[in-house]
Amino acid sequence: MSDNAMATDRPARFRDVFAVGQFRILWLAHVQSRIGDQLARVALSVLVYDRTGSPAWTALTYAMTILPNLIGGALLAGLADRFARRAVMVIADVVRAVLVAVMALPGQPIPVLVALLFLVQLPYAPFSAARNAILPAILAGDRMVVGVAVLRTTDQLGLVLGIGVGAALVGGLGIQTTLVIDAVTFAVSAVLVSWGVRAHRPSGAGGPPGSPGMWWGSLRAGLRLVVADRRLRALVALACVNGCYIVPEAVAVPYAAQLHGGTAAVGWLLAAIPAGSVVGMLVLKNVRPGWRLRLMGPLAIVTCAVLLPTGWAPVLAVSVLLWALSGMFSAHDMVVQATFVRIVPDASRGQAIGLASAAMQTAQGVGIVAAGLLAQVRTPAVVVAVAGLVGVVAAAVAALSWVRAVRGDHATSTWGCAGM
Repeated sequence: MSDNAMATDRPARFRDVFAVGQFRILWLAHVQSRIGDQLARVALSVLVYDRTGSPAWTALTYAMTILPNLIGGALLAGLADRFARRAVMVIADVVRAVLVAVMALPGQPIPVLVALLFLVQLPYAPFSAARNAILPAILAGDRMVVGVAVLRTTDQLGLVLGIGVGAALVGGLGIQTTLVIDAVTFAVSAVLVSWGVRAHRPSGAGGPPGSPGMWWGSLRAGLRLVVADRRLRALVALACVNGCYIVPEAVAVPYAAQLHGGTAAVGWLLAAIPAGSVVGMLVLKNVRPGWRLRLMGPLAIVTCAVLLPTGWAPVLAVSVLLWALSGMFSAHDMVVQATFVRIVPDASRGQAIGLASAAMQTAQGVGIVAAGLLAQVRTPAVVVAVAGLVGVVAAAVAALSWVRAVRGDHATSTWGCAGM
């Protein structure tokens, strides 16, 4: 199917996506992996705090669930372009299962547990890159956008429910048992992928054997690809705007305190954005593909703009509504991701996805750190408003860059941007 046909065809439905057997398996494997990620995060945080009583060690443990994704996105995602993508996914899950099983052994020193958690998170980047690189091969036309929406909805629901479920398991079954369950989830994911997904060998597979030159060559090739294509640069810029609209989550606790709210207020605020995102994706998937592309930039701007009134620290109900609206409009990111994956050539898709993911997570990290520093001298409400203002400017620049890139490549009709 041509891109033009994809842009004018009716929106795909969930049943169209789940009718594809390989996608059903990938989704089930994704569910298992996300469950495993949440269980590891909660169980290790509780274990480290119980043993040390140190917020610093606990924070470091949590950071070990994020930092490896930056390294893996740049250095390991290219594996999805060198080897059969099914094999990359299976090996990544087997490695994680073994490492988590080692973590479950009683009496592990805290530094060893933190190091193991770092290693457990590293394979996520090649796993995710391989999975996303497979999507265009199994989901034709608009089904790929809906497939991305399904995966992202699963992630958001995992954020809303995962911490509570993980804490309940840790409390009811104990930390070691929870980690054993975590290892089993990764093993189940490996079995599912091995059984239900075809090999999907990329066109770049079978090249020179692994070496430092190969790794850096793959990284350079991915960088050149993204930097040289104005459309890809604009899409990465749009994705990186989330470094601004993630700020409310980073300051939710002090913001709730500013509103004189307690633990319940924190819960409502933290749940608002992912819950809104789920609603937004369900709505946006029903919009015609061409209109989704037209709305991608404006929605990125509105995602940040609705955070501006937070600067006046409105009552809890209004604040939750504003944050939920920001989450709802952030559903545009599923269109950004699907369009990026569709544009990138298959031979470099894994590496390009990894680099884009690393850039996005770097933007999130910078946004969170900057918000924390600003919160030392300004109220949390002002911090969120400033993040919203910066995001509006960044999103506007990125959206304009996208339109100019598409028109400059004489692809206006192909990408549905006429009249933007």
